[in-house]
Amino acid sequence: MTGMTLRLQDIEITLKGQRLLQINAQIEPGATLTVMGPSGAGKSSLLAYIAGFLAPEFQAQGEIWLGERCLNKLPPEQRKVGLLFQDPLLFPHLSVAQNLAFALPADVPDRSARVGQALDSVGLAGFAERDPATLSGGQKARVSLQRLLLSNPHAVLLDEPFSRLDSHLRQEVRQHVFQTLRDAGLPAILVTHDAEDAHAADGAVIELG
Repeated sequence: MTGMTLRLQDIEITLKGQRLLQINAQIEPGATLTVMGPSGAGKSSLLAYIAGFLAPEFQAQGEIWLGERCLNKLPPEQRKVGLLFQDPLLFPHLSVAQNLAFALPADVPDRSARVGQALDSVGLAGFAERDPATLSGGQKARVSLQRLLLSNPHAVLLDEPFSRLDSHLRQEVRQHVFQTLRDAGLPAILVTHDAEDAHAADGAVIELG
């Protein structure tokens, strides 16, 4: 799949008549835009607007383009936008393999082979039947990223995904996430408080007031 460009065109989000943010940006395939700012500046609201689930108390305008598609009127499940959060959000009642298989479209053949390849690619071969609760923080982060990729997104939104990791794991997981997104040619938006996250993303930075 040829990578797509993500364009934010005259995006403006307001709450109770107060403008939180105004953004124009273009994120090329494999690049990551970092959006920084204090709590309440609208960082997570921006991601929610792009993904299609902005809370009704917010007002938003502006167009979101992913390749040749305008996402504004599409429901979240049709936008092909993947999300990675602070917590891995793995299903506790499913094995590692079942968590990954959950993300695969229903018509994908050789589902177990695809899951096995995904685990092999992040050094977790043999972990298919493991309970997610037995994984380390870094392993959970890798499984969560692979689950996202198996859903075949065309863009990725990162909502402070490294903030809950121990400091010694943060650098390793950051490097893995950003390199994986570059290799996949996926445009990404990272929201964070951490300047080291922005440095690791190695892309443009927008600072909100």
